[in-house]
Amino acid sequence: MKKIIIIPARYGSSRYKGKPLVKILKREMVLRVADICSKVVEKKDLFIATDNKKISNVAKMAKYNVVMTSSKCLTGTDRVAEAAKKIKANIYVNVQGDEPTINPSDIKKVIKAKIKYPKHVICGYDKIHKYENPSSINLPKVVVNKNQELVYISRSVIPGSKKKTKDLTYLKQVCIYAFNKYELSKFYSKKKKGKIEDIEDIEILRFFDLGIKIKMIKLNSNSVAVDEVKDVKKAEKLIRKKYFLSARKR
Repeated sequence: MKKIIIIPARYGSSRYKGKPLVKILKREMVLRVADICSKVVEKKDLFIATDNKKISNVAKMAKYNVVMTSSKCLTGTDRVAEAAKKIKANIYVNVQGDEPTINPSDIKKVIKAKIKYPKHVICGYDKIHKYENPSSINLPKVVVNKNQELVYISRSVIPGSKKKTKDLTYLKQVCIYAFNKYELSKFYSKKKKGKIEDIEDIEILRFFDLGIKIKMIKLNSNSVAVDEVKDVKKAEKLIRKKYFLSARKR
């Protein structure tokens, strides 16, 4: 079974232009993500999908494979789907290019889940940590059912509660996905965002419109997604912390 990882990297991010090339501890963010992914699959099975020559050149200099895609891709998953047309595989893993602190073990969990649940799109989730703000619109919150399937995902705080409670645990999306070619093809066939997908600006909601179930996999992410300039320092702090803890275990 062939498994590949595709990292979608768009230069013209609406919230943070040029984000993939932002330096995280002196290394471009997209390369940091690729370095993590290279601990999961061989380099020949790892691709950076982009529409930008600057990103392409940086990736090629680091000896990573590049797939050039259209500048008209609606989302990162559309970019992955477009790249998948050029690459044969059984499982396509989408690791977002703004996740420079994800754990390789989490990517492996998502791949294993896709093998176990081939008829589901797979997506990661974790609890919202104390240092994170559940009210942040940059932090999609998820609700899952007893079968660990996605019920809903929103930038608003969910679940809501009529009662005042201090022990409510909020869950967040971790942007590691796994698909097969059929699922990506169906996703890409929609040439515009669905109504709720567009309102929330969360691409995975499109699968609701397609009638494709989403299995949510609990990860131990402790990760920081870089959505804004201020997130760079947060990511760097976490990377230093992980390096320090790793060094202590040696």
